[in-house]
This record gives sequence, structure tokens and C-alpha cells, in this order.
Amino acid sequence: MSGRAPRAAGAVTTPGPDAAAARSRVDAADWSELATELDAHGCALTPRLLAPEECRALAALYADTALFRSTVDMARHRFGSGQYRYFRHELPAPVAALRAALYPRLLPIARDWAGRLGRPAPWPDRLEDWIEQCHAAGQAKSSQILLRYESGDWNALHRDLFGDLVFPLQVVVGLDTQGTDYTGGEFLLVEQRPRAQSRGTVTVLPQGHGLVFTTRDRPVRSSRGWSAAPVRHGVSTVRSGLRHSLGLVFHDA
Repeated sequence: MSGRAPRAAGAVTTPGPDAAAARSRVDAADWSELATELDAHGCALTPRLLAPEECRALAALYADTALFRSTVDMARHRFGSGQYRYFRHELPAPVAALRAALYPRLLPIARDWAGRLGRPAPWPDRLEDWIEQCHAAGQAKSSQILLRYESGDWNALHRDLFGDLVFPLQVVVGLDTQGTDYTGGEFLLVEQRPRAQSRGTVTVLPQGHGLVFTTRDRPVRSSRGWSAAPVRHGVSTVRSGLRHSLGLVFHDA
């Protein structure tokens, strides 16, 4: 397996922000406030990252199987019900642009969390360098996901861990509108608290907005300082309609 991502990444033409526009939209968020929300709840909503027409264009890509390396039937694997597809490394331009724009904003939060937990912070300043580290360690498969849920579908609580190298934050972007395109389908986050029952958080994912959330766990204060609270995420049952979302993961599989 190669230790270098294909240079053609981002070459697929799809309506959406270019690199400069993606950076502008991501940078417009109040990242200090988002970091505070992540500390408090393990997740935080960004401002709009994609316009409605850009969301529809990305959702429509689901039908083009040539763009994806694999399709997962969740019911077959007892992950829930519904489907998702992993993009190839040659990502649609808006997907590559958003991922690249988000990484440097998430990196300080990731390093801060690692410091509180007394863990290594192996993530370099450049996303490209981090992905090369993943590939060198044998994690060479693209992990960017397009998800599709129909009426009755749901996603079991899980964590997106594909190997030893993990980036502690990821982002899901809503591509359809709850209440118009679908009902139900709320994003679920469940945190296991030390010596206490689990805490759940429910978020409606607005079209075009991103939800930043913890991949594996997050630091919480305890009587002995900081400890890691395990967190899992999923999607509640879609009651009607069709729900698409884009999953941006910052480590490869």
C-alpha cells in the first residue's frame, strides 16, 4: 500500500465551494464558541457550510457508484438499517475543500484535548502529512462517507474507528431538510459517564450545516483530574422521506 494519497484527490467536478470559498465559510464560524460547546456537550453545530443547491448536488452523487470504493448495507452487518458509501480518494471538489478547510480549525481542539488527557498529539499541521502517516501505518482506504436513509432506516450507536491512528473529531453535514424532505432521523450522541448512567444528546441536523462531534471520547473533569468519557453516535429512525448526509473523517481506514 502506498504511503501517499493520490494527487488527483478533489478532481471530481461537482457544484460546491472551491478551496478559497470553503475556507471562508469555515473561518466565519466562531471557533472559540464551538470549542466551548464541544467541551460541554461533545458536539457543536457550525454555520451553513453548503448552500441548498450544493447539498442537492452532493446528495445526487449517491447514484454514481463509480465515485465510491464500497457500499455498506447496514442491516446486513447489523449496524441498523440503510446504506452508506465510501468515496474513493478522488473526492468531489467540495468534499475535498471542506475537509481541508476544517482540519486546521479542529486541530487546536484535538491537541488541547490530548493535553488534558495526557495523550500524545501526533497530528501534524497539514492534513496531507497526517493522511500520509495513516497510509504508512496501513490505513490507506478513504473514509469519507455519503449516507442515505429511507423511511424506517436508522443507524446504531457506534464509533468510526478504523485503526490505531485516530483523529478525535469529525464532522457530519446535513444534505436534506428535516420536516420537508424527511421526518425523524435526528443525530444521536450518547456519552458514558464515570460511575453514572449514560447521557444522551439529540440534534436536528440543518441542511448545509456541519455538526462537529467527538470520534471516540472526550475529556471530562473528575475527582482525579481529567478522564476520558467514551462517546458513541448514531441516527434515530427516519419516519418518512429520504435523508442524506456527508461524513467527513480525518483519518483513513
